[in-house]
Amino acid sequence: MPKYSIVVPLHNEQENVTDLYDRLKAIMEMQGESFEILLVDDGSRDHTFALLREIAAVDSRITVVKLRRNFGQTSALAAGFDHARGEYIIAMDGDLQHDPADIPVFLEKLNEGYDIVSGWRTRRIDNLWLRRIPSRCANWLMAKLSGVEIHDFGTTFKAYRHDILQQVPLYGELHRFIPALASWHGASICEVPIRNIKREKGASHYGISRTFRVFFDLITIRFLLKYLSRPLHFFGSVGMISIFSGIAVAAWLVMEKLLHHSDVMSQHGPMMIFGAVLLLAGLNMLAIGLLGEMQVRHFHEPSQRAPYSIERVLRAHDEESTISE
Repeated sequence: MPKYSIVVPLHNEQENVTDLYDRLKAIMEMQGESFEILLVDDGSRDHTFALLREIAAVDSRITVVKLRRNFGQTSALAAGFDHARGEYIIAMDGDLQHDPADIPVFLEKLNEGYDIVSGWRTRRIDNLWLRRIPSRCANWLMAKLSGVEIHDFGTTFKAYRHDILQQVPLYGELHRFIPALASWHGASICEVPIRNIKREKGASHYGISRTFRVFFDLITIRFLLKYLSRPLHFFGSVGMISIFSGIAVAAWLVMEKLLHHSDVMSQHGPMMIFGAVLLLAGLNMLAIGLLGEMQVRHFHEPSQRAPYSIERVLRAHDEESTISE
């Protein structure tokens, strides 16, 4: 079994594949430890897969995973992680904006005992308004909402212990949040500075639209980290606020009717409807929270439980037995 696994997702990177392989091989051979390189073709439409197949034919340390279509970076990484056999896994982009020469720094920190080592692009070369400023805002929000004080969530260049990755399900755009999700399991995390190299070949697959998707994922991460095992605390709190607000509106309308003999329907019709909506919305939120609690309980309790409770079982020639649950 190899000690290290390098996972690289690729999408239309025919100009960089050969150079990437040569540089990765040279760096890993210098470490003196067994390794494998997993190259994931994420539905490329150019000659990326043909080049990968040629590389795999001459080097047994190369594993090529070809996806049927373009599933996205998170899914491509998940496919690579699932096929990785190494004790430590290093993930990086395939456009050579991540310098393979930085890998030894990651390995050094892993050998010190850290579970996750995250790259930090201390000097960004991206466009100031379209990439750097939105990225800085997103990273600040991620750190505050997740409680993980790292500066660069967005980079793929990270290293992990294999067992940590097995506890973190990946979907959507969650690969950038692996440190936050792993922190829930008690993973130790550190950062190392990495170089941010300008892409020399091929076209970038990143755009401003990805930044907006990150903000939606932030809401998901915040909820998963704080309320995953207790959804009623979130939905119940919102529901009770709504219910009490509705009760307050109803009480005010009753006082108007009793003390001032107001015609509630004609004078305060919209307010009465608003109070009713608050009450119904609060009850709905409570119901959603209770359903969430039932799902959590179902997840944590053993499955295939019998839908009955036995007090006694009598058999011929056997002593009476009692079963309690």
